[in-house]
Amino acid sequence: MERRKDTNGSVLCVGRVYCDIIFTGIDHLPKLGEEKFASGVSLHAGGGAYITAAYLASLGRSVSLLATLPSGPFAGFIRDELVDNGINIDFCEESECNNGPQLTVALSMQNDRAFVTKRSGPALPTNTIDWENYPSVSHLHIGELATLAEYPQLVEEAHNAGITVSVDCSWDDDVFARQDLDTLLCDVDIFLPNEAEFEQLIKLGLRVDGSWLCVVKMGAMGARAEQHGKKTLCPATDIDVVDTTGAGDAFNSGFISAW
Repeated sequence: MERRKDTNGSVLCVGRVYCDIIFTGIDHLPKLGEEKFASGVSLHAGGGAYITAAYLASLGRSVSLLATLPSGPFAGFIRDELVDNGINIDFCEESECNNGPQLTVALSMQNDRAFVTKRSGPALPTNTIDWENYPSVSHLHIGELATLAEYPQLVEEAHNAGITVSVDCSWDDDVFARQDLDTLLCDVDIFLPNEAEFEQLIKLGLRVDGSWLCVVKMGAMGARAEQHGKKTLCPATDIDVVDTTGAGDAFNSGFISAW
């Protein structure tokens, strides 16, 4: 089926939503047995699907999110944050409380960050997207490679509905160890790893000579696009770094919207 070609079309983002506990003002990671004190801490909704959706909404895009949301004490403020950012969450559901909280602790330093994350239950409340619920959607963004591995049918189903697909990577040793990454990615339209993820995947044998567009995020060095053996490099704008948490997902939203 021909892809939907509506340049003002809506975007559906799918993937895990976390409660992010973000520590800032740290100059280096603590060693084992060492305690570091942060100058700031905040709680937010997190996860690549949500962050990309929020920035797409800030760009004026109509955007929906399909995800299993954190439950328990985090449920109320997570839902409020999603809605306040202009995201449609009509078909999201809260996780089962007995699965435990889905959390990320982010340690944010001036030029980079580190994460510790606990997943809980399935990423999505459904195994199949009912595209009749999203009549204006022309693009599907999958927030992390782990979600695609959990629901590999999403790409084919989206394409059958005429919808283009992008996938972020997000470092995951278990997913990287899979033997079917080429198969998982072979039909996506855009793959958006950062440079460390890309280099690790290449070491593990991933091929980038397919038809999909690979956009590698390189932080302060900018980004490069690769397709059919051709490479295009774009330098980054020189800015004062405030917080790098979610920077890759913000890049995703700008690239997807322009693409």
